[in-house]
Amino acid sequence: MSDSAEVAKSVGLGELEEAVQRALDEARRLGADAAESGASVDSGLSVTVRMGEVETLEYQNDRGIGITVYFGKRRGAANTSDLDPAAIREAAAHACELARHTQEDPHAGLPDAEHLARDWPDLDLCHPWQLPPDEAIDIARRCEDAARTLDERIENSDGGSVNSHHGLRAYGNSHGFLGSFEGNTHAISCAVVGRQGEEMQRDFWYTVARRPDALESPEDVGRRAAERTLARLGSERLDTRRVPVLFPPELARGLIGALVGAVSGPAQYREASWLLGAAGETVAPKWLSLVERPHLPGAMGSAPFDSEGVAVRENPLVEEGRLCRYVLDSYTARQLGLETTGNAGGVRNLELQGGEGTREDLLRQMGTGLMVTELMGQGINGVTGDYSRGAAGFWVENGEIRQPVQEITIAGNLRDMFANIVAAGADLDTRSNIRTGSLLIREMTVAGQ
Repeated sequence: MSDSAEVAKSVGLGELEEAVQRALDEARRLGADAAESGASVDSGLSVTVRMGEVETLEYQNDRGIGITVYFGKRRGAANTSDLDPAAIREAAAHACELARHTQEDPHAGLPDAEHLARDWPDLDLCHPWQLPPDEAIDIARRCEDAARTLDERIENSDGGSVNSHHGLRAYGNSHGFLGSFEGNTHAISCAVVGRQGEEMQRDFWYTVARRPDALESPEDVGRRAAERTLARLGSERLDTRRVPVLFPPELARGLIGALVGAVSGPAQYREASWLLGAAGETVAPKWLSLVERPHLPGAMGSAPFDSEGVAVRENPLVEEGRLCRYVLDSYTARQLGLETTGNAGGVRNLELQGGEGTREDLLRQMGTGLMVTELMGQGINGVTGDYSRGAAGFWVENGEIRQPVQEITIAGNLRDMFANIVAAGADLDTRSNIRTGSLLIREMTVAGQ
């Protein structure tokens, strides 16, 4: 087991649950009507090698516990990085003192007891990596070397990196719920710079998984980073035009994330969403569905319950193009007069279903248009859905990549963009809690010189 995992194991799940229960008991002793507490321990190792030399070597070892108390509809919260009983008692006292001075909030309170998880499957999330620092350095160096030696035009590097993280979580509340779980995340990444004449380009690649043996090899990651960088050399600008646009999975994920943000509880109850009140409406083509799958074994977004202890389950968000629901925790659900959807802490393994074919199939279907590979800026208006991002990518003609392009802007409106998704690929990217393939949009404005 790695040193970082050993640190995490020094406080096990049992001890973490005891700390949570101690916080709940202290809140009850101090007169709180209800309370909830969450505790965590995070440890990890991070290494970056740049130009063959070790640039960073860091250990992480963080722990903490938070407690929220309710006196009627008045709420107070406090936290501490110390799990000792005295520190927990002090945090509980601070939370109670704060609650006595806050105004009542009619929506405050624990989730309803009937929504809490009662049992859950083994999700296969915990796979520690026996990774001493010298081995991590070797992996990072092999990754960067594979990129730097692929082609003489690769002349600089932002580094090869290796990260291994181990985390434990426990949550409990005064309804009697007490649960915990642990998991690992491992990653290898590389970013390099290429030069051709006076032009310089940068790109990267990464792999991430729960199991270390599921990672791509460091050499493959480095080569992929270099190949992506080299492919961008010789970039040109485009004249302004309206054309189809293809988003690869790693960028299509951002589009799905924009939809999730628009149907989240805060955006809905604040009336600041381009999908305000849209539940039940058609927002995408009929063949497209988005389904949350929180209990997928070993997946990056899997969890036994949400951050309020509410049960999670396979649950469609968009079904056959129709928006089925919003993304709610208990507080935002009460704001809207609805029930929690088990999304305290966000969505978990939201998966696009209905995609078919490879990226090459989608390029052929597009015919002539733009495949984006990089997006820049934050040009998304969450209220209107207006979308405008700096971009780089490849110009496509007759289904084949012809030319790298840069210094362009792609623009549209998210409602129109989702309505005009003409195809999705089966090239599902599983490196995140949003799992999607490539997305082909019928038409967007591409602005250049």
